Amino acid sequence: MNERPVDCTHSIFPSDINVLRIQWCDNANIIRAKAVQINASNAQASDFYVGISEAMQALPVMYDAPVRETGLSPVGEVHLTADLASFVSLPYAPGHGRVMGDMLKNGKPWAYCPRSFLKKMDTEARSTNVEVKGAFENEFYLLRTKEGKFEPVDTTPFASTYATDLNREIIDDIIKALIAQGITVEQYYPESGPGQQEITVRYSSALQACDQQIAFRETVRVVARKHGLVASFLPKIFPDKTGNGCHLHVSLWRDDTNILSDPNNTYGLSDPARQFIAGILRHLPALMALTAPTSNSYRRIQPNSWSGAFQCWGFDNKEAAVRVITDRDQKIRHFELKAIDASSNPYLALGAVIAAGLDGIHQQLTLGRPVQKDPVYLSNDEHNEYNSVRLPVSFGDALLHLENDTVIMRALGNELARAYIGVKNAEWDALKDLTLDEEVQLLLEKY
Repeated sequence: MNERPVDCTHSIFPSDINVLRIQWCDNANIIRAKAVQINASNAQASDFYVGISEAMQALPVMYDAPVRETGLSPVGEVHLTADLASFVSLPYAPGHGRVMGDMLKNGKPWAYCPRSFLKKMDTEARSTNVEVKGAFENEFYLLRTKEGKFEPVDTTPFASTYATDLNREIIDDIIKALIAQGITVEQYYPESGPGQQEITVRYSSALQACDQQIAFRETVRVVARKHGLVASFLPKIFPDKTGNGCHLHVSLWRDDTNILSDPNNTYGLSDPARQFIAGILRHLPALMALTAPTSNSYRRIQPNSWSGAFQCWGFDNKEAAVRVITDRDQKIRHFELKAIDASSNPYLALGAVIAAGLDGIHQQLTLGRPVQKDPVYLSNDEHNEYNSVRLPVSFGDALLHLENDTVIMRALGNELARAYIGVKNAEWDALKDLTLDEEVQLLLEKY
């Protein structure tokens, strides 16, 4: 595995941990890891890493072979270096621990590393005297197999107490496993689709929010499997049922103070808040190539489906792409991006959202008027008045927007942008003509 020898001078891991997984998330949003055996209870690792091929960032979702257009090949080695601050013991895998890995080349952050990209954007935000915090709000289906086909575990409606009781044991086990990993769970309820669930977690720093999103997906899927079920975050599984979103909640901070709200300012939002949201809206068609990055994503993002199909914002408007949320004291503490799902690499998605928001601050963009009704019912004149247009209707359209967006492309950097677009163009070419059933067969257990 090419791991660096462990200096066994004093313990840094709990004594019951004998396997350490060093993880990364690739451009197809497949969570991968190499495991290192801890051979002594007092293992010390000041620079713990494993070697991975550069080609790991050139793999599409369909197969484990590099896409040539990424510029990456099986030639070349990267050191996946453990971020020991991210260590957790895995409650569902006794004896195993997890750390997130950063990709280093010649001792420096590798230009193709999604996690390093997020760190770079977080640093840029802090240099603007803004800290971005966030949380991913996941929806997922619990499924059983019957005669070789997947079907929901129940047929109950939104927030049904009967569904809560039916699924109590598995949900309790998921929540306990999340809490054991230091993730603060805030709410649970059965979602609108049959067998669909939602568990929300507390916001945290940008990096921790993305690390927690990786842990969340892993935990839900493993615990479901232990109960004999399959959990899937795939955006659209059933043609006539609710899709799975992964709404991104964002807040802006300065000196440990939330700076979104300003009751004496336009719309009750501070200047940086309005500018940040305006930046997201301006770049949203390109952002969707990172936040909704599969052909299946666009089966979910449709009008009248609470998925944010129009390029607009509103207060407590669940059909707007950006929903600004008012708390019961009428203060604004966070907003929600709805055009995002869990097929997205969280580091790339949040990093690009930060880049778009910072562009809004740098350019001092003006935030248009909020849309306070379902945008599908706006007249043509009203759409023009609100600058509300239909967002990309296919992943291919979103990729073209990304390639033409100089701000997001510059933020990604030439190498990461080329690799990501190479992978995603290959996926689009392979998947664009599939039926929903064919997509589900290929992707359901990938996400």
